[in-house]
Amino acid sequence: MSRTITARSGRNAAGGDANRWAVLVVLCVSLLLVALDATILHVAVPSLTENLRPGATELLWIVDAYPLVCASLLILFGTLGDRIGRRRVLLLGYGIFGLASAVAALATEPWVLIGARALLGVGGAMIMPATLSIIRTVFPDRRERATAIGIWTAVAAIGAAAGPVLGGFLVEHYWWGSVFLINIPLMALILPLARRLLPESRGSAEGPWDVLGALMAAAGVLGCVLGVKRAGAGEPLLSVLTAGPLLAGALLLVLFVRRQRRRAHPLIDMRLFSRPAFTTSVGCIVLAMLALVGLELIAIQYLQLVLGLSPLETGLRLLPLTFAAMAAGATGSYTLRRIGPRRMVGWGFLLTAAAVLLLTFMGQHDRPLLLTVGFVLLGFGLQTTLFSAYESMLSEAPPRSAGGAAAIGETSYQLGAGMGIALLGSVMNAAYAPGLADVPGVPAAASGAAANSLGEAYQVAERLGGTAGEALHTAARHAFVDGLHLTLFVSAGLLLAGAAMALRLPRVMECPVDVEAAVEEAAAEAAAEAEAKAEAEAVRGAAPEVSPAPARDVVSGPTLVPGQPVSSPADTAPAAAPQDPPRPLPGGGQAGKMSGAATRAR
Repeated sequence: MSRTITARSGRNAAGGDANRWAVLVVLCVSLLLVALDATILHVAVPSLTENLRPGATELLWIVDAYPLVCASLLILFGTLGDRIGRRRVLLLGYGIFGLASAVAALATEPWVLIGARALLGVGGAMIMPATLSIIRTVFPDRRERATAIGIWTAVAAIGAAAGPVLGGFLVEHYWWGSVFLINIPLMALILPLARRLLPESRGSAEGPWDVLGALMAAAGVLGCVLGVKRAGAGEPLLSVLTAGPLLAGALLLVLFVRRQRRRAHPLIDMRLFSRPAFTTSVGCIVLAMLALVGLELIAIQYLQLVLGLSPLETGLRLLPLTFAAMAAGATGSYTLRRIGPRRMVGWGFLLTAAAVLLLTFMGQHDRPLLLTVGFVLLGFGLQTTLFSAYESMLSEAPPRSAGGAAAIGETSYQLGAGMGIALLGSVMNAAYAPGLADVPGVPAAASGAAANSLGEAYQVAERLGGTAGEALHTAARHAFVDGLHLTLFVSAGLLLAGAAMALRLPRVMECPVDVEAAVEEAAAEAAAEAEAKAEAEAVRGAAPEVSPAPARDVVSGPTLVPGQPVSSPADTAPAAAPQDPPRPLPGGGQAGKMSGAATRAR
């Protein structure tokens, strides 16, 4: 008898026969919906404002409730999936997401829409880490997993970029609620497919689940993200409503880390952060988003307010970025095998920095070729960096901690995005506002109002009219472009810092045997064989004898190599042959150690 050590992605983690690539399709469609929902509402804001008449604070919460709740609950639901089953959490997330979408689409009051958006955040927090952790389980071979993660990251980029384009089309032809309504038929389609195809997997279930620790992590992340978002919106950093949540959130996260280090069965194994590759990968994700998310929002303002493009035209201008990201994801696995994580992440940062510096040549007039080349380099470089950082981070985490590791990665992504908006937004405002201080013929009050944003400057200039209005309009455009150039230089500096950080990553892509996954599958196969034998004896009228094979039969024999068949000892040696001494396994393990692991797995 011979068998190949691979992940089997059926109803059970080890025993199903469904195609793991079909599982990947289901997971990617799930991620696509979550990524779309993060950006699709932006173009619908004017329409829903006209219909629901929300106040300024209510409108802010309509937009921010989803990312705030989603970011704060990622660790909670990621670690919960490790305990009770990632498939179970994912399916529950589907149901919540579909229900919240229906409520949001039919909302007639601002507070109803805010609640629905918060509920969407709950569903998104259940879906996002589960998709990545199931990929970690279904693809134990690192080479195949790299391909899967490349597709996963490309789908995330497609969803984020397609959100404004799809939202603009739906709002133009239907009504603002249609941006939520499209989720319902997709969820109705994907839910039965997920129930049939997705494997159930979980991590270690030793000890009680740390409910208090999960709540501390959720509150800590919520405080940090809320404070960062308020700072990015222009609120004073030292104000109570900005500094208060930031300090409280940081304190809770420090207490959470100390609590996890003391517990015998922590939510997140803090020893992961002692691995340089894991810590560096998380830092690279934060830096990449820190440098680019705020820049993306400023670039959209440039396309619409400086160049005068419509929302749909803006979305189409960004399509080269999306296509380049797709190409980077599709070729990422091959590139990672050829050049290794260190050079791939480092070169991705350098390519992105070069693209950002190229975009500094943007000015008052449209330069389509320059923008297209810059966006292509930007999309390819950013996706290359994020793909290799995610892959390295997830490969450093053992399968039992996949949910927690995925949650850490997604939380880092969200925190980096929020801090990027705050940091680069502050740089932009610092460069933009002084340019409107002394515009001839413009009153001080009008200049102060115009300094808030370029859109508001245009409104003030229109109200002033005449020579003063024209002067304010021109000054605002020039000040915005000057601020954009400074922001691009700061972003390039952050990207170069990321390239330096990447030097701590491994040189080569190591593909050791996933010993834990191999032992678990071998144990499951032995149990299945014993059960089949018992059923056969029961049919013949004999008393069933259910006795699992000795642990040494599961793992003795040749060294395990990914993708190569492993022969059973019964196939390679006579029954009375003496037992061979334990052989070294990749990663320093011994066959005797694996026997113990297999016995515990049973």
